Amino acid sequence: MNAILTIMAKEIRQAVRNRWVLAATLLLGALALSLTFLGTAPSGSNVGARPLDVVIVSLSSLTIFLVPLIALLISHDAIVGDMERGTMLLLLSYPVARWQVLVGKFFGHLAVLAFATCFGYGAAVAALLATGGQMDQEGLAAFAAMIGSSVLLGAVFVAIGYSVSALVRDRGTAAGVCIGLWLLLVLVYDMALLGLLVLDRGRNISGAALNALLLLNPTDVYRLLNLTGFANVSMFSGMAGLALWTLVPLALASLSFSRREL
Repeated sequence: MNAILTIMAKEIRQAVRNRWVLAATLLLGALALSLTFLGTAPSGSNVGARPLDVVIVSLSSLTIFLVPLIALLISHDAIVGDMERGTMLLLLSYPVARWQVLVGKFFGHLAVLAFATCFGYGAAVAALLATGGQMDQEGLAAFAAMIGSSVLLGAVFVAIGYSVSALVRDRGTAAGVCIGLWLLLVLVYDMALLGLLVLDRGRNISGAALNALLLLNPTDVYRLLNLTGFANVSMFSGMAGLALWTLVPLALASLSFSRREL
């Protein structure tokens, strides 16, 4: 446990030196504030929407595109980059197991992403309170659930970045593969699924089959959690789905890293 915490702290310090923490926090905070002020403008008694509900929907849409990209950018060279620089060989010369290195790095990067998400999105709620926005317990609970699921979505893509970093042989390839996966999971998958539904016209794809296809994509699991009022999946099953999406790539990364020659 001490080795994991030490490696985790090292990754956090390195992220602070490289200004990843500052950049991610400022980016998420600036966009969250912009969406808060722009998105809540039409809300109120005229349209029957509470300002906090509009903020949750806006930030959920932002999360789907931005958090996975940030997660992949900070994790794609976690293993292959250290191997190219020679620091991985030095690290493993100490009495530490490879799985401890992987887990420590993972939680270090996840802590960076969680801080940026909580602080950046928290600024949106603070701004809403400062402008006299009304908040109730139900809305705050939904906002907290959105924050938690956003961090889990980030964990999924950090784990995916680690699996790529453990499989490829250079940082350039890792970056290219991760960008391709981001495009596939965030943009292409849903467009392809929509095209399939249009072609099928409800003949062969049932509602259960559609739900299964949506659960094959972590961004769609997140979308079902936050943008559908939990109509298709419960809170527990949605969080469990994101946790499973985190564990599988992380296990693949651990297996690949354990068999890789330094």
